[in-house]
Amino acid sequence: MVFAVEEINHNTTLLPGVKLGYHIFDSCGRPPWALQAALSLVGGDRTSYDHPVPLIIGGASSVAAQILSRTLEQLSVPLISYQASCTCLSDRLRYPNFFRTIPSDIYQVLAIAQLAIHFNWTWIGAVVANNNYGLMAIKIFQEETQGAGVCLAFVETLQREKIVSDARRAALAIQASTARVILIFTWYTDVRELFLQLEKINVTDRQFLASEAWSTSNNLLTSKVASGVLGVAIRSSAIPGFGNYLRSLHPIHRPGDEFLREFWGAEFVGTETLEGLQHPFTDTSQLRVAYNVYLAVYAAAHALHSLLSCPNRDSPPGNNSLTCSSPSHIKPIELLQHLKKVNITTPQGEMFHFQGADIPAKYDLVNWQETPEGPLKLVLIGRVDGFDLHLNESAIQWSTGSNQVPVSVCSESCPPGTWMATRKGEPVCCFDCIPCAEGEISNKTGSPYCERCPLEFWSNANRTACIPRQLDFLSFNETLGITLAAAAVSGATVTTAVFVVFLCYRQTPVVRANNSELSFLLLLSLKLCFLCSLVFIGRPSVWSCQFQQAAFGISFVLCVSCLQVKTIVVLAAFRSTRPGAEALIRWFGPGQQRGSICLLTCIQVIICAIWLSLSPPVPHHDLGFQGSKVTLKCAMASLVGFSLVLGYIGLLACTCLILAFLARKLPDNFNEAKLITFSMLIFCAVWVAFVPAYVSSPGKYVVAVEIFAILTSSYGLLLCIFAPKCFIILLRPEKNTKKHLMAR
Repeated sequence: MVFAVEEINHNTTLLPGVKLGYHIFDSCGRPPWALQAALSLVGGDRTSYDHPVPLIIGGASSVAAQILSRTLEQLSVPLISYQASCTCLSDRLRYPNFFRTIPSDIYQVLAIAQLAIHFNWTWIGAVVANNNYGLMAIKIFQEETQGAGVCLAFVETLQREKIVSDARRAALAIQASTARVILIFTWYTDVRELFLQLEKINVTDRQFLASEAWSTSNNLLTSKVASGVLGVAIRSSAIPGFGNYLRSLHPIHRPGDEFLREFWGAEFVGTETLEGLQHPFTDTSQLRVAYNVYLAVYAAAHALHSLLSCPNRDSPPGNNSLTCSSPSHIKPIELLQHLKKVNITTPQGEMFHFQGADIPAKYDLVNWQETPEGPLKLVLIGRVDGFDLHLNESAIQWSTGSNQVPVSVCSESCPPGTWMATRKGEPVCCFDCIPCAEGEISNKTGSPYCERCPLEFWSNANRTACIPRQLDFLSFNETLGITLAAAAVSGATVTTAVFVVFLCYRQTPVVRANNSELSFLLLLSLKLCFLCSLVFIGRPSVWSCQFQQAAFGISFVLCVSCLQVKTIVVLAAFRSTRPGAEALIRWFGPGQQRGSICLLTCIQVIICAIWLSLSPPVPHHDLGFQGSKVTLKCAMASLVGFSLVLGYIGLLACTCLILAFLARKLPDNFNEAKLITFSMLIFCAVWVAFVPAYVSSPGKYVVAVEIFAILTSSYGLLLCIFAPKCFIILLRPEKNTKKHLMAR
């Protein structure tokens, strides 16, 4: 402060013609003493100077600054503090006369929060002073890191009155916690006791984060547990000429300086000069609080300069104009008004102005590093400028002694393919890693949830990426497709074999008695039924989707029509002895039988033609079935058309069943109506069961269900109607006679 005053007095442009003086009181860190000294300065206790300026630089602690500001506010006396950092002092309504050259504590807390987030420290222990300084800091820290997933493992408070027991309790909490990073927001005297307690229980592997209250305390550098401390410090700056000024000091040249005389006698007994002496007193390499005092003096000087030299001295004051004064008539409120408008450049080239009570936040980031000589040293590894963090990570030496960033987490980050499931009753930083479900992925480390893949995609085996679903359809290359194809080919082969047998024995009574022409046509239709099922297997295409349903519908109508006509023929034959039966036989002769089959089949052909021309089935990717595969199937664009095809087959089948049922007891050793009745019962049962199975089957199994129904009903008709006949033809030829067939 004295250096700054003398530097200003030698400045020809700042306060020309005016000399500054000073009066220094030592409050010994006690707020009541500070208040007493302040009141003595502003209450009329005159110094040796002609015109004392009512401005006080002081209030080093926040408590003292609050007391001084509230008291001096009544007199409008400005107060500039160089070390009071409480956030509460930024309130202009409560402290309108307060200014400071140190940033508010909120900025150093925000800087520490940024460090925690930057290094991914999500599990942090905290030891804070049990007062506004510590409790406010921890509150702001939690608010700032809340959305970044940072949690506090514990919070221990230290009280000055019982520091030993509190420090011991905090040390045991640090030892028991899994947190590797510990935030300490308290005074350096409290930290000294905490470090002593940690040394006693041999806890030396924690990474400490320091507030500016102790981050540059030289008397802590010898502690065994302090290695690697990372802290926020009051920004340092060089003051040109200050080092030489200190070394030139001597009690002989300043006989009235009691402080210098006491200091000289205590520290430099026998030393005649400070030149060349290595001592903390003469070390100006890192001026922190001293630079804040320097800024405070210059702020006061520029405010006074503005007050004494404003250009519109003679003009009437307006709402926005500053008042002017002369050295002999300086009022505190006038100086306060000009102090609010200070905007200067210091001799070091730094821009300086007040933002309310505060100045723009600037800090140094320091690291306590080991040296070959033994004690730790402070190393500048970055800076904080407002809300911006500038950090040289490669220059940091951590508590482990290496350049590897310490890890401090409650739970290890979840790898890709998993998500973080919070443990019940524990902080959000403590979680379990749960694998993503099928169809969901997480492609980054520490994902809070899994994302569902788009419909066209599915998760890979590791649940880390969405990959296109595999195209799935009933193919000839899989077991199910091969089985169904083999059953269809076998059915067609057996039908062909029966056709050959009937052809070879076409003159025998069994073949002739059952209308051989209709039997051959029925065998042909059954063969078509077996073969049409093959169209359903393989990759669906436009033509296959249309052809398969048409082939199925027409083939089965042809088959059932043949059975229906055969049944009518049986009924007509056994009623031939009744009056008028001859006319019925003549009317329903072979030509009419063929015409009836053709007519019934043509109706189905017309239904299929209309259906396929208006709204045919088309290949469609079925994404509804959730799985790693997407089903390619023939989508029924019109359920009405498909229902009409099935309904018409069902109508013919029911009619045939009723007619066959009526003819089942007609006298004959080989009444074909019985076989038709049994075969139609099987046919109807299969297709009634088909409907719910078709609707409920997933994916490609819809096609398999339809093929199974086709094959089952076809085999039922083939076996029920033709197996007994082949048995007689091939194995019981003695029964293949007209006499045996006509026997009652």
